[in-house]
Amino acid sequence: MEMIEKAVATLSGIVWGAPMLVLLVGTGLYLTILLKGMQFWALPHALKLIFHKEHDGEGEISHFAALMTALAATVGIGNIVGVATAITLGGPGAVFWMWMTGLVGMATKYSEAVLAVKYRQKGHHHGYKGGPMYYLTYGLNMPRLGMAFAIFTAIAAFGIGNMTQANAVATILETQMNVPTWVTGVVLLTLTAVVILGGIKSIGRFTSFLVPFMILIYVAVSLVILGMNMDKIGSAFGLIFYHAFNPIAAGGGFVGATMAAAIRYGVARGVFSNESGLGSAPIAAAAAKTNDPVRQALVSMTQTFIDTLVVCTMTALIILISPYWEQGVSPGTITMESFKLYLGSFGGYVVILSTVLFAYSTILGWSYYGEKAFEYLLGERFVRLYRVLFIAGVMVGSMMKLEFVWNFSDLTNGLMAIPNLIALILLSKVVSSESKRYFETLK
Repeated sequence: MEMIEKAVATLSGIVWGAPMLVLLVGTGLYLTILLKGMQFWALPHALKLIFHKEHDGEGEISHFAALMTALAATVGIGNIVGVATAITLGGPGAVFWMWMTGLVGMATKYSEAVLAVKYRQKGHHHGYKGGPMYYLTYGLNMPRLGMAFAIFTAIAAFGIGNMTQANAVATILETQMNVPTWVTGVVLLTLTAVVILGGIKSIGRFTSFLVPFMILIYVAVSLVILGMNMDKIGSAFGLIFYHAFNPIAAGGGFVGATMAAAIRYGVARGVFSNESGLGSAPIAAAAAKTNDPVRQALVSMTQTFIDTLVVCTMTALIILISPYWEQGVSPGTITMESFKLYLGSFGGYVVILSTVLFAYSTILGWSYYGEKAFEYLLGERFVRLYRVLFIAGVMVGSMMKLEFVWNFSDLTNGLMAIPNLIALILLSKVVSSESKRYFETLK
């Protein structure tokens, strides 16, 4: 078993190595150029569309509900721990490269959603089906690559999207509040069952309430802390921009970081946070009630903006105005200690609550991704069985040590990107033509 674990860890390192990160960012940069920087000049229009309802559009849930389902999956513990990891390993400059990943990732997320809606299929019993497996099959006639994507997604859903999230919640509640892991497991299992057994409409309704609530709480408390430290914010931005292009020396408990490390960890954490290019979010976009793929794609694009350029930035600034990132404090506790430094025990409770809500929302979002992957592979009759198994996985994850599961699902999560990026590059002209059509009608 130890050999298998080492092999999986090694493969995961290869998959998430420099070539993959270059391919992910390079695809986003290519799409940015092809679309003439559309994510910048069309962002105000995209933000307005979030609350637009298409009453005559085909689909199951609103633009807003589709966005909230996708945000539920991406705004997770990576926004708290992932940012801290990027800074402790890559220095403050890693935040700049996280931003760059988010900016080009907006074009990638947009393109994924265009294709997801354009090539989605109507199911017999479970509404619309879409995502990379469908645009690979019906857009490129590559069903085998579509099947590979679905297999990787189904495995990743049980790992990164389920058991590891449940484990994160159980661990923080046990260590910080002495809540037994089995109690957390039972509560999480029950809450998950109540929502996901109702399918995407139930998930969409619940995440439409939960996600704005949890993001607003986190951002509001973050803004209070930053407001208390206005005089330090300029220095924090200075550190980010300077060390994006210059190494930072070791000092105190900080081990130092090169420019290469800043780029590596900034890009890696950015991709993990917003999932642009992995192919997960377009599965939710395909369920949106719309008659125009571009309209939903513009809404989907705002997901990366909110996740990386808003939520992650809040975390990064609070870490950088505190002294802990220079003192060798572990990434898992830096954010909590930084919040507690300025708000006392209340700040700690905010981070605990945010971790619980972020992880739970990720479980809900990924439940739908995994469901659609199972449906593609095995047919609609297995959807109910999948939901039951997914719910059971929450209990298992709460009570187990999951190092192997994390590495294995990390690997499959990365493998999802390969067939998806192939599709994005080969179908980029379709994305371009759809975009040109839509924006010409607005003139």
